[in-house]
Amino acid sequence: MSITGLFLILFLTFHSIMNVTVLFGTDIYNAICEFLGANWYAVIGSLVLAAGFVVHIIYALYLTWLNFKARGSDRYAVTKSQKGVDWSSKNMLILGIIIFGFLALHLYQFWFKMQYAELTGIRTGAYNPADGAAFIIDLFSQPLFCILYIVWLSALWFHLTHGVWSAFQSIGLNNKTWLPRLKCFANVYSTIIILLFIAIPILFLFGYRPM
Repeated sequence: MSITGLFLILFLTFHSIMNVTVLFGTDIYNAICEFLGANWYAVIGSLVLAAGFVVHIIYALYLTWLNFKARGSDRYAVTKSQKGVDWSSKNMLILGIIIFGFLALHLYQFWFKMQYAELTGIRTGAYNPADGAAFIIDLFSQPLFCILYIVWLSALWFHLTHGVWSAFQSIGLNNKTWLPRLKCFANVYSTIIILLFIAIPILFLFGYRPM
């Protein structure tokens, strides 16, 4: 769980940095999309990433089932909130389900209409699949999609703030000295990633247009 989680965190870091380039120029963003478009290494990367997501999701469901089974008939015995336990740590499965639902929408809106369209030659929309910046600007000019993505990114923030430090804790950095530092690092790191993502729908919604 921690290994696949760290792998996905690295992907989100790269993805957030890549996405935010659209704010500085459509040509910059489209050049990156072209480099990561319809070619063999992009396809391999997509398959590896998909495998990471699948393993992460399956193992999350497996651990949830083990936890549910271990608690047995006593799982409803505790009704008070546990001190020192974050809300996100108790709701990682719910947050994961929300994230997965919006991920499916995200894949349809971008991967399916861009990389898939380039690989197959099948146009799935009005825009040129190579013009990823046009996709983003059009999508985030619509308030409904902006709100949906902001809700999604908020859930992702909660998921990451727990997931980042928990992943490091699972691989051994769990003593009293490191744990508070890891929690602080997780909050700062997750916030930076989400701010990079969330700046795009907010700025485009209010009329910002890159050169």
